[in-house]
Amino acid sequence: MKQHYRLTIWSLFFLITSSGSAFAQRKTITPIDSLITVGYATGSLKTISGSVEKITETQMNKDQITNPLEAIRGRVPGLTIQRGTNGPAALDAVRLRGTTSLTSGNDPLIIVDGVFGDLSMLTSIYPTDIESFTILKDASETAQYGSRGASGVIEITTKKGMSGKTQVSYNGIFGISTVYKNLKMLSADDFRRVASERGISILDKGNNTDFQKEIEQTGLQQNHHIAFYGGSNESSYRVSLGFMDRQGVILNEDMKNFTSNMNMTQRMFDGFLNCELGMFGSIQKNHNLVDLQKTFYSAATFNPTYPNHKDPDSGSWDGITTASQITNPLAWMEVQDHDATSHISTHARLTFNLMDELKLVLFGAYTYNIVENSQYLPTSVWAHGQAYKGTKKMESLLGNMMLTYKKGWKKHYFDALALAELQKETYTGFYTTVTNFNTDKFGYHNLQAGALRPWEGTNSYYEQPHLASFMGRFNYTYADRYSLTMTARTDASSKFGANHKWGFFPSVSAAWVISEEKFMKRLPVIDNLKFRIGYGLAGNQSGIDSYTTLSLVKPNGVIPVGNSAAVSLGDLRNTNPDLKWEVKHTFNTGIDLAMFGNRLLLSANYYNSKTTDMLYLYNVSVPPFTYNTLLANIGSMRNSGLEIAIGITPLKTQDMELNINANITFQQNKLLSLSGMYNGELISAPEYKSLASLDGAGFHGGYNHIVYQVVGQPLGVFYLPRANGLVSDGNGGYTYDIADLNGGGVSLEDGEDRYVAGQAVPKTILGSNLSFRYKRFDISVQINGAFGHKIYNGTSLTYMNMNIFPDYNVMQEAPARNIKDQTATDYWLENGAYVNFDYVTLGWNVPIEKVQKLKKYVRSLRLAFTVNNLATISGYSGLSPMINSSTVNSTLGLDDKRGYPLARTYTLGLSINF
Repeated sequence: MKQHYRLTIWSLFFLITSSGSAFAQRKTITPIDSLITVGYATGSLKTISGSVEKITETQMNKDQITNPLEAIRGRVPGLTIQRGTNGPAALDAVRLRGTTSLTSGNDPLIIVDGVFGDLSMLTSIYPTDIESFTILKDASETAQYGSRGASGVIEITTKKGMSGKTQVSYNGIFGISTVYKNLKMLSADDFRRVASERGISILDKGNNTDFQKEIEQTGLQQNHHIAFYGGSNESSYRVSLGFMDRQGVILNEDMKNFTSNMNMTQRMFDGFLNCELGMFGSIQKNHNLVDLQKTFYSAATFNPTYPNHKDPDSGSWDGITTASQITNPLAWMEVQDHDATSHISTHARLTFNLMDELKLVLFGAYTYNIVENSQYLPTSVWAHGQAYKGTKKMESLLGNMMLTYKKGWKKHYFDALALAELQKETYTGFYTTVTNFNTDKFGYHNLQAGALRPWEGTNSYYEQPHLASFMGRFNYTYADRYSLTMTARTDASSKFGANHKWGFFPSVSAAWVISEEKFMKRLPVIDNLKFRIGYGLAGNQSGIDSYTTLSLVKPNGVIPVGNSAAVSLGDLRNTNPDLKWEVKHTFNTGIDLAMFGNRLLLSANYYNSKTTDMLYLYNVSVPPFTYNTLLANIGSMRNSGLEIAIGITPLKTQDMELNINANITFQQNKLLSLSGMYNGELISAPEYKSLASLDGAGFHGGYNHIVYQVVGQPLGVFYLPRANGLVSDGNGGYTYDIADLNGGGVSLEDGEDRYVAGQAVPKTILGSNLSFRYKRFDISVQINGAFGHKIYNGTSLTYMNMNIFPDYNVMQEAPARNIKDQTATDYWLENGAYVNFDYVTLGWNVPIEKVQKLKKYVRSLRLAFTVNNLATISGYSGLSPMINSSTVNSTLGLDDKRGYPLARTYTLGLSINF
C-alpha cells in the first residue's frame, strides 16, 4: 500500500516562521560578548570560530524529562535524539550530524563536569541539576578530544552554589501515562465469524479477550528533587537528592532511580588556589520486559477466545507453548527480569593562579559503575524453567594537567593551553545460565537448584584499555574582529598494535566579526554578524576491542583426555596487527546574525565530513586466514548537511512576551567504499548486506530482507522487489504482483529483481518551540518533525496475511482484502514524514507577595501542567511514524510489530524556592 504525505499550509507556517537553534533559543538572551567554555578552553561567544551550541536552563524543554538529553530534544540543529522504545528505563538513541561508522562509536562523547562517559552515565544526573549543555559539532572543536571526538561532544555543566545564605529548592512531578493507540485486530466475535464464513474450525474457549489491553496498565509517575545551596565570597556548596518512580504502560514494568549531586568550591591563599570538588551518582532499579517480540506478538495475535485468567482447576494459563514465539501474553507477564545499576563519579579540580596571565590546572576523576541483572523464566513459559544472573563492572581513572596563558594588549588578544592526560579503564563481567528446575519457588535466588548449565551459558571477561594524550591549542583575536584558532592533539591507545599506537588530530578555524567593521556601523539594527570557517580531524576507536590486535583463543568444547575431560581451545578470530584509528575529516562554515537588540537571531552552518580508514569486517580467503572475515581499516563514508536556525521575539513588553524558535537540518549520507588493498590482496565486503529484516512469530515464508547497506547509496536503503499491485492466487485470495525488472524472469535474490526504493534515515529534521507569557501565566509548545524518508509497515505485511489465520489473529481489514502472501515487497513501503507535538506546558508563577503567610519563607512558587505526545500529523497508516530512523541496527526503518506502545503522559509539576 503506497501513500503520499501532504504537508499542510499550517504545518508549513511553523517550518518557515518557527526556526531556532541553541545559539538562538533563549528567553533571556545570552550577551554575545559573554564567555563560554568550549572543551578544555574558554572563549567569547562573539568571536568563537567553531560550530558550538549552548543551551541554558531557561532554554531547555519543559515536559517530563527522564533522561537529561530529552531537555534539548529538538533544540539543536543536527542533533537527533530518539526516545527509547523499550519502556521507562530505555536509553535514548543519539546522533550528532549522522552516522559516521559502521562498527560502533556513533554516540557522541558525554562529559559531565569534566568526567568522560557514555549515554548510560546520564541516568546519574537529575535534569534539574543541569545548568547548561554545550554541544561541539565540528572537528575544529572536537579535535580537542582526539580519538573520541568523531561523533561530536556533549558537555554538561551541573549547578554550583553561590554566595549568600542557605537556600532550598524543591521540584516535584506527579502524573499518569496511558496507551492511546493499539492495533485493530479481530475481536473474539469477529474471529468466530470469519472462521465460520470460511468453514474453518477453531479452538473456541468461549471468551472475548483483548490481550493488548489486558497487558496494559495506567502507569503512575512521580519525581522529587530537593537541593540545598549557598556560600560566601570564599566558598560555595550545593547538594541535591533526586528520586524518579515511573511505571510503564505494560504490567509489572517500572523504573526507580535515586540520584545525588554535590559541588563544592573553595578559594584559598588570597586567590592563589581555587579548589573544586564534585560528586554525582545514582542507584537505579528496573523491572523490564524480557522479550519485546514475544510480548507484543502474542498480545496482538493470541486467540481472543481464550480467558484472561488462569484455569481455576490447574492453576495454569491456557494456550502455553514454549516452542512458539506466540504464547499466552498474560503468562509472559510472570517472567522476572530485574536489573540494578549503581554509579558514582567523583572529581576534583585545583587551579593555581601562578600569574595574572598564567594558570596551572590539575584535574582528576574516578568513576565506578556496576550493573547486576537477574532473570527467571518460569516453567509456565519455558520448559523446566531458566535462571540467569550476570554482573558487569566498570572503573575509570582520569587525570590531566593543563597550563593556560592569556594575554591582551591594545587590540590584540591571545590565549594558549598545553595539556597532558591519562585515562585507564577496567571492564570486568560474569554471567551464568541454569535450566531444568523442579520448582519455580526459588526464582533466580537459588541457581544450584537448576540441574543443567548449558555450554557457553557461563562466561567472564576482563579488559583494561589505556589512553595517553597530549594537546595544544592557540587562539588569536584582533580588535574583536578577526579570530584564528589552532588545535593539535595526539592520542596513544593500548588497543592498537605497535605500528599505529599514536594518532594525530589537528584542526584550524577562523572567524570574522563583520559587524565590527566600520562600514557596518551605519547599520545599527545589526547587533552581531559573524562568519566562521574551519577544518579538522577527529578519531574513533570504539569499534576495536581492547585486545583485537593480539592473537586470542577461545574454548571450543569439551574433549576426553584419558579418564578426564578437558576444554579444547581454538583461535578466537583473525588477527590484524595493523589496525588503526578511524579518522573523520570535517569542513564547516557558518554565519551568525543578531538584529534588533537580539530579538532576531539567525544561525546557519554547512558541513561536509568524510570518514576514512573505516573499520569493517571484510571477506578474506581461507586459507591463509583461519576465518573468512577480517576487521580492517579500508572503507570510507561521507556526511554533509545544512543547518538553519532562527529565533524571533516579535512581542516583548512588561506583561507579555512571545518567543518563536526553530531549526531545520538538511542531511545527506553516502557509503563511498568498502574495498581496498590489505597486504597486497584486494579485499571487500558484500555488495549487498541486509541490515534489517522481518522475522519472528507468524512469518510464513517469503523473502524478508528489507533494509540494506549498499555501496554508493545512503546508509540504510530499502532494497526491495517492486509490486505492481495484487493479483489473484487462483484460490480466492490475492498475492503480490512482482515486477520482472531485469527481464530474465522474477528472482528475488540480491542483485536481481530488486531496486532502491528509498531511504530509512530522514533527509530533513525539524525542531520548533513556541512560548508565550502573559503576566504570571505562560504556555510552551514543542514541535518536532522528520521528512524525506520511508517506513516499512511490517506490522501490516504480517497481520494482513490471511495465511496465518486461524493459528494467529489478524487485523480487522485482513479478511476483506484476503491477501495470502508475506513476501516483503515495496507494497507496504510508506512515506514516513511526520510533525509531532511533543508536549504542551501551561505554567503559573504564583504571586507569593500577596500571600502573607508564605512570602516570609517562600521566594517563588510555580505550578505547571504538561501533556506529552499531544498529537501527530502524518500520512503513515501504522501506529506511529516515530520508529527507529537514526540508529543502524536490525530495527532501522521497520515498523516490525515489536515496538513499545505509544503513551500519552499527563503531569502536574510543583516548584518551590525557599
